[in-house]
Amino acid sequence: MNKRLFSLLLLPMIIFGLTLPVAADEVDKPAQNIETKSLSLDKKTKDLERFPDKEKKAVTASASKDDVKRTVAVEATAYTAFCEGCSGVTYTGIDLRANPNQKVIAVDPNVIPLGSKVRVPGYGVAVAGDIGGDIEGHRIDLFMAQEKDAFDYGRRQVKVEILN
Repeated sequence: MNKRLFSLLLLPMIIFGLTLPVAADEVDKPAQNIETKSLSLDKKTKDLERFPDKEKKAVTASASKDDVKRTVAVEATAYTAFCEGCSGVTYTGIDLRANPNQKVIAVDPNVIPLGSKVRVPGYGVAVAGDIGGDIEGHRIDLFMAQEKDAFDYGRRQVKVEILN
C-alpha cells in the first residue's frame, strides 16, 4: 500500500518536473561517494600496473617456444615436383614449381593432420601440405626441388615432431 502511495506521489513529480527541496548536506553526499569511488578505481588501476614486466616476459617466453604436440616415428622418403606427369601442385593447393624452396611434406592425414607444422630431422620445419599417392600410415614424403636430392635422400626411419 505504501509503495502505491509513494508511486502516485512520485509520478506527477516526474511528469511535470516538480522537485522537492533538498538540504545542502544531502546534495554533497553523492558527490563524496563519486570521489571515493574514483580514488578507489585509481588505486586499482595502479595495482594492475605494478607487475607489467613479469606478465610481458611470460607471454614472450611462451610465444617464442615451439610447442611439440607429439612425436611420431615414421618412414621418410623424398619426392620432387619436376618429374614427368607431376603437376607440381599439392593436395592443399601449394604450387611447388612456383615455390621450389618451400618445405612441404606429404602425410597420411589420419596420422599427421594436413596443415600441421612438422619438424623433420635433417630437413627442418615443414608444412604437412600433401597426401601423396602411396602415403599411408606412418610414412611421409619430403618435397625436394632437385630430383637428384630426392633420390639421394633414400628411405629413412625418423622421429618427427608435430608442432601445432
